[in-house]
Amino acid sequence: MPADVVKDEDVAVRMRDGVTLRLNLYRPAGAEGPLPVLLSAHPYRKDALPELKRGKWSINPQFRIMNQPEPLRISDQTSWEAPDPVWWAQHGYAVANLDTRGGGRSEGRGDLLSDQEADDIAQVIAWLAGQSWSNGRVGMLGVSYLALSQYKVAALNPPALKAICPWEGFTDAYRDFFTPGGVVENGFARVWLAITKRAARLTTDLSKERRAHPLRDESWKGLAPDLGSIAVPMLVCTSFSDANLHSVGSMRAFQEVASSERHAYAHRGPKWATFYGAEALKHQLAFFDKHLRELDVPTLPPLRLEIRDRRDHIVEVRDEAEWPLARTEWRQLHLGARGALSESPTASGQVTFDLKRDAAAFEFRFTDDTEVSGPMAVRLQVSTRGAADPRLFVGVEKRANGLPVPFEGSYGYGRDHVAQGRLRLALREPDAHSAPHRPEHALDAATAVRDGEVMDVQIALSSSATLFRSGESIRLLVGGRYLQPRNPLFGHFPTHYAPSSSGRATLSWSEDAPAYLEIPVVPKA
Repeated sequence: MPADVVKDEDVAVRMRDGVTLRLNLYRPAGAEGPLPVLLSAHPYRKDALPELKRGKWSINPQFRIMNQPEPLRISDQTSWEAPDPVWWAQHGYAVANLDTRGGGRSEGRGDLLSDQEADDIAQVIAWLAGQSWSNGRVGMLGVSYLALSQYKVAALNPPALKAICPWEGFTDAYRDFFTPGGVVENGFARVWLAITKRAARLTTDLSKERRAHPLRDESWKGLAPDLGSIAVPMLVCTSFSDANLHSVGSMRAFQEVASSERHAYAHRGPKWATFYGAEALKHQLAFFDKHLRELDVPTLPPLRLEIRDRRDHIVEVRDEAEWPLARTEWRQLHLGARGALSESPTASGQVTFDLKRDAAAFEFRFTDDTEVSGPMAVRLQVSTRGAADPRLFVGVEKRANGLPVPFEGSYGYGRDHVAQGRLRLALREPDAHSAPHRPEHALDAATAVRDGEVMDVQIALSSSATLFRSGESIRLLVGGRYLQPRNPLFGHFPTHYAPSSSGRATLSWSEDAPAYLEIPVVPKA
């Protein structure tokens, strides 16, 4: 930490119920104020900082267990998922890094994603705004849990909270992370639950709760923020490279908050290199300079959209007004014989595959350069035999010269599909409140899956912004288990979705019962 930044450790903030929370506070040296304030709040221990040991830096284990495909630069005061307080202090901000209730040096016992946590943070915001060195305007910034902790407090609309920047944060713990499509994720979720249990003293054991509440009941709904109550200006990162964790939920936040000033930063780069990179910091600084400093800076576009044609090549970055794009042409690519996808309905047919071992594949070749930007979805006619609690996993990949084209994904291995989705067939009943082109499922009641019964199901896939060049193909994969390997050297470690355990599935199509992949084509200007 350089000499031009001052750090106050374990600053105490007393809650109205008598519990004391503690934060580390960073300010520009010699600055009397008034200063705008950035707050990050999490259970991961604010003092878990990089350490210099025998001439080498030791950083957070989560940085080390997941591949980092690009270098990044942070100060030694940067805790896990938090903004670099030195960088922000050198740009004229006070930065508060808070241990939430039960975490680190804060007292009490906490509950993750709870209303209590939001109320605590609102009290800390009021305290920060009332300090002599503060200008009374507070913003929130951080990644993952440090993004999740922003939504509920923003929905309370505390007067001093003037802007939030949730950088990649899901909004529905059940749908987006623990049990997407009703399929249990027991890889990274187990890692995360173990980390939070070790880092914080918690009242509720979410490991036990998810086993006690396998369906999306009221307990899960209670963890989700009321996005429609959020009116504060928001800059949300809605990356396309975090579909196993945050991509779907962060885009939901952009679409559903009530904020009149809402902005999205959409990319498909590595998570940490992007967050701490120059382009993202430029966006974050402009956003907070406007709303916390009230400077006359240009307003950010509603959506900064990055289009790629492969993992490491950005084709275009442009400003857009909404998501999905209003000018989108929604096209249906119909399943057909011999693994073909067709723009027109095809003759009746079917394909059968083993749910444990195989997948069905269908491919369409583009004859012109085509931008596919937006959410995708599939409609399938599926029946199963000999299957106990079957699940379907859907992936969309790009192929060129007969080989898959890789993209950046949640865990940094650069072999991701363009888009993905999944569904436990017993939870196939649709949600009546689904938005167009985003079919969701209620996930609150199971319906029996009978041998041979043809089920008409729709599965939403994650969003993307991808250019397919003339001669390249889009390929649809449908299987009974996750479509990526878990190998820690080249797979999607540590993610793991509970697979189908047995049986065979048949996909069928006909004029009366169509099956197709819906893609969002952006017309050329």
